Amino acid sequence: MAVRDIRIFGDPVLRTVCDPILEVDDGVRALVDDLCETVDFDGRAGLAATQIGHTQRAFSLNIDGKVSYVLNPEIVALEGEPQLTGEGCLSVPNLWFDVLRYPKATVRGMDLDGNEIVISGEGLLAQALQHECDHLDGKLYISRLDRESRGEAMRQIRTSDWF
Repeated sequence: MAVRDIRIFGDPVLRTVCDPILEVDDGVRALVDDLCETVDFDGRAGLAATQIGHTQRAFSLNIDGKVSYVLNPEIVALEGEPQLTGEGCLSVPNLWFDVLRYPKATVRGMDLDGNEIVISGEGLLAQALQHECDHLDGKLYISRLDRESRGEAMRQIRTSDWF
């Protein structure tokens, strides 16, 4: 296991649509270990494989101090009226914008033993499920911003010390 560096806006891997995991092997187990170890810090709610340079469909979560993961996640239900919710991203450091997210989300995937996992939640969990699935589809949260906010985000990115 290792804490991995986070890929930052501009890295092409962040725009990659991830491949499904067809076989759980030692490489997939190592990826899950790295995802779980890298997300296990205060202030980190989720981490997608692309954010550490992998293009397999997997992410980890760190909600209420509980670290978990999902392989081949797919959103199977979004409920309620989308609401503007403050959101940030480890791959776009120090930016925070309101994004439309559904208040309840359900994701289905599998664990390392091939067993089906269903995770459903509200609030931060629902937001993280949507955010991480977006990453695995090659989307950053700033692509969901309205035109004006996206322009402001790009201005902040261009003037940041990390870009």
